[in-house]
Amino acid sequence: MPAQTLRRALATLLSLSVLITPSLPSADASPAAATTRYEAELATYSAGSSVDTNHTGFSGTGFVNTGNAVGSYVQWTVNRSQAGPATLVFGHANGTSAIRSVDITVNGIVVAKGVPYPSTGGWTLWKTRVTTANLRAGSNTVRATATTVDGTANLDYLDVTAAATDWSKAMVDSTMARYTPTSLGGWSYPVGLYLYGQYLVYQRTHEAKYLTYIKSWVDRFVDASGNINNSFNDLDSMLSGRLLVLLHHETGDNRYKVAAGKIRTRLNAYPRTTDGGFWHAATYRQHQLWGDGVFMVDPFLAEYGREFGDSTYTSRETVDQLLTYAKHLQQSNGLLRHAYDEARAQTWADPTTGLAPEVWCRAEGWYGMAVIDVLEAVPANQPRRADLIAVLRKLVAGYARYQDPKTGRWFQVVDEGSRTDNWTETSCSSMYTFTISRAVQRGYIDPSYKTTATRGYQGVLATISLGNDSRTYLNDISVGTNVGNYQYYIDRARATNDLHGLGAFLIMNEQLRS
Repeated sequence: MPAQTLRRALATLLSLSVLITPSLPSADASPAAATTRYEAELATYSAGSSVDTNHTGFSGTGFVNTGNAVGSYVQWTVNRSQAGPATLVFGHANGTSAIRSVDITVNGIVVAKGVPYPSTGGWTLWKTRVTTANLRAGSNTVRATATTVDGTANLDYLDVTAAATDWSKAMVDSTMARYTPTSLGGWSYPVGLYLYGQYLVYQRTHEAKYLTYIKSWVDRFVDASGNINNSFNDLDSMLSGRLLVLLHHETGDNRYKVAAGKIRTRLNAYPRTTDGGFWHAATYRQHQLWGDGVFMVDPFLAEYGREFGDSTYTSRETVDQLLTYAKHLQQSNGLLRHAYDEARAQTWADPTTGLAPEVWCRAEGWYGMAVIDVLEAVPANQPRRADLIAVLRKLVAGYARYQDPKTGRWFQVVDEGSRTDNWTETSCSSMYTFTISRAVQRGYIDPSYKTTATRGYQGVLATISLGNDSRTYLNDISVGTNVGNYQYYIDRARATNDLHGLGAFLIMNEQLRS
């Protein structure tokens, strides 16, 4: 069997194993949820059933002995403060040799069909049977209904425990349910960011459908010869190039190399500031460096070099780009102003420094993640690497200084958290949390910053939930944003499930859940 075919077969086997292996909670996750016991004798049950006490060892004040008939049942009412998956544990005894099977329904929908309850060895020998299901917020009905003429086993109680949610898988599954690869959106950086996050989930889970979805989206734009209809005249258009590199790595298909090479070639003549920084856009936003821009191009470029043997150039270029941006944007408090205009032509640009007036949260996040990803890809002995780590240390100190002590998140205008109209934003909070956690893990910064990352992670987790449709909802995400003043940033729409937030969340969660 060819090596590539073998890898695919192994990936398929791994994906099947993931479906039957329960997720383990992260060390940084919330404490284990409490179990609530619902006694059977306090539930409702079908005619012909009774509450008995003649077999010892039961919980509470009795157990339910259902009628010997198909359709006999016990039904519990379960109240939950929020929607989400739960583990349902049924205490029971079966003193006969016959298997008594039941259907488990939640809110009238069968979640486990024909569950066998074999003999427990005696009516006083109580055992448990486990089922998982999604529960909605508020009141739920959970019913065990006999499918055999003997009725159910004697039912003692139902224990309900909120199951640990794999938020990455839940988010990817929800997004794939909401959008096909065609309807997700065109070639753009928010889609590229999200799909890169989805790829990280694929790397962990090996669920083939996650990679297939990414490939289907990319193949909308790359033809059989590797042609891609894009002039790449701005940095934003380059972020999705990371998907070309990773798909080449996964499949070996040369057309992804050809398509990625178009971005690499475009950079040969791409316009720069006088000190070498890539303009944010070639035909508009000329002479401008935005903190956002480094993530759009530098991780792609570093990974391109590593994949295709061009690291001598790409490692030097990416480190130089990040340091050039920091030279203009980073302030004494460690944070970066959103943008710099070398021409001093923009209305937002200070006539002396060329700097934008504010520290916008997501620009800080883009920059921090770009530094981390470039450090992952370039050699340990890369010239000026130590200078880049020094910039990162200063940036993380700034992150920690302005973290909201109440929520653990960060504000839309980072250093203005005391203003009453400011608000904590989810995508940047995810980005900062990832950056700090990985920097601690790699030894770039003091280990004490792990506490900052943990608070950030818990703060972001507070913004995600499962709806009654069992899909994820991530709140308080700033929509796409240009450079502006304080009021401009504060007035940006606060979206739910915006791709800026989903992608950043996945990157963060894959770092901190492990």
